[in-house]
Amino acid sequence: MRLAPAVTCLALALSLHLPAATSACADTPLRLNEIMAGPARDWDGSGTFSSRDDEWVEVVNTGAAAIGLADFVITDGDSIPRYALSGTLAAGGTLVIYGKTSYDWERATGRPAFGLSLSNTGDSVILWQVVGAETLLVDRYTYKSHEAAADRAIGRHPDGSGDWVLFDGLNPYTGTTPPQGNGCVPTPNAANLCGDTPTRPVSWGRVKSMYR
Repeated sequence: MRLAPAVTCLALALSLHLPAATSACADTPLRLNEIMAGPARDWDGSGTFSSRDDEWVEVVNTGAAAIGLADFVITDGDSIPRYALSGTLAAGGTLVIYGKTSYDWERATGRPAFGLSLSNTGDSVILWQVVGAETLLVDRYTYKSHEAAADRAIGRHPDGSGDWVLFDGLNPYTGTTPPQGNGCVPTPNAANLCGDTPTRPVSWGRVKSMYR
């Protein structure tokens, strides 16, 4: 069921098995950035492919300073917490949560262990911030089945603030349902630079020397 924008925060929060929720949305620079729901290779680098362990969700800090992650929780569309973030994330930094990371956290906290449990027929990924007795919506994305096909990822372009686009370079999409593919490969823990020309950083001293 698609929720009206005016009630999204409250309606989603009340459906979660988390502390008492309010209708507020969180004011934080942390954002969902890229999602791989249908892995077909060893994305986590363990040496073995697992359809459970190699799913991943990437978050990005769009702010100008490092932020603590201890209050943030990821769920999918079944409203069950799949992973509680921890540590800090530098300004502009990304963090990838793999299905194995989620599975290990679930086991360590005594929860039923399924990993991220991202459905290949379509699902939602939701990022929350728990502040005291309140559970605040941070960000969410609901993907369709063609976005969850083998080794396709859906991600923001540019990172953190852009539209969601389909990274289908490993499995080209030829259908007509949006979003269309961009022909680029998924980029866990790297910038979503599809179609961009990277620039080399140059110091101010180097700039001045060029004009002497």
